Amino acid sequence: MDGNKVRWGIISTAKIGREKVIPGIQASQTGIAAAIASRDQDRARETADALGIEKAYGSYEELFADPDIDVIYNPLPNHMHVPMTVQAVEAGKHVLCEKPIALSAEEASELLDLPRDRLVAEAFMVRAHPQWIRARDLVRSGALGELRAIQGHFSYFMDNPDNIRNRADMGGGALMDIGCYTMLAGRYFFEGEPERVVSLIDRDPDFGTDRLTSAIMDFGAGRQLSFTVSTQLTPYQRLQLFGTKKRLDIMIPFNAPQGGAVTLRLDDGSALADGSAQDETIDPCDQYAEQADVFGRAVLGEKVMTYGVEDALQNMKILDAIFASAERGGWVDVM
Repeated sequence: MDGNKVRWGIISTAKIGREKVIPGIQASQTGIAAAIASRDQDRARETADALGIEKAYGSYEELFADPDIDVIYNPLPNHMHVPMTVQAVEAGKHVLCEKPIALSAEEASELLDLPRDRLVAEAFMVRAHPQWIRARDLVRSGALGELRAIQGHFSYFMDNPDNIRNRADMGGGALMDIGCYTMLAGRYFFEGEPERVVSLIDRDPDFGTDRLTSAIMDFGAGRQLSFTVSTQLTPYQRLQLFGTKKRLDIMIPFNAPQGGAVTLRLDDGSALADGSAQDETIDPCDQYAEQADVFGRAVLGEKVMTYGVEDALQNMKILDAIFASAERGGWVDVM
């Protein structure tokens, strides 16, 4: 530790790290982006210089061996999440790993065998954003009445065959890349677990990845989440929470502008076309800085981390069930 600061090491020069997570760490109250590693030493040095990072390594193993690094951020392609997380923890580091944490629940279960004195968590930054926290507070307060239905949509268009999101062997596809967010919304806002799921998947004939996936998740007691995600539709995102009294819209639920304000919309439906809606502005924030502080404070022992390996494993069990439902053509229980 550097006083009350956590020293982060980043493996890979991935875009999400360069443009989102590293600036978030640098803007956080608890973190310092102290080192970055790439398999290309020149690339690591170039990125470090551009972002004001002190150390640059030409291999991940060199970074893991640095005794001054407390936490590893792992934004590598999905198929490398578990292997590199295991190596980092075995080297004595805490790990914040990009979502999804694994390619399957079976693979994710390997993380249960790691030493429990090291924190491992999945990087769902949305859970740290004040708009998600405020939305859940509204649900808990009864402002919506009884929350019974959640609907989500998340899509973008990407048909580049070289992009890792279109590589089946690397865990690409809509469900793994963005469906994990819409799935997570059900667990977060219902504050429960789905009992069963049913899904429909359309796969790209060339890539083999799911390019359009829709699912219904049954949370019991009449509660359900439905969502559609796609890697080949017009870009759009929205999350709607329907209660017996009001509907709550999270207008930009996933890619909230870094350092920008966002809007929640509450509507009792008394007028059509959102005529009775009331907007609430959530002050500007950086959800990646918030995420870094949630993890950092847990590493510092200031607050307990509420999402760990078991939570990440549960996410993978649900994603596995969604894939299995499409293959079997019916409902699948979430085990």
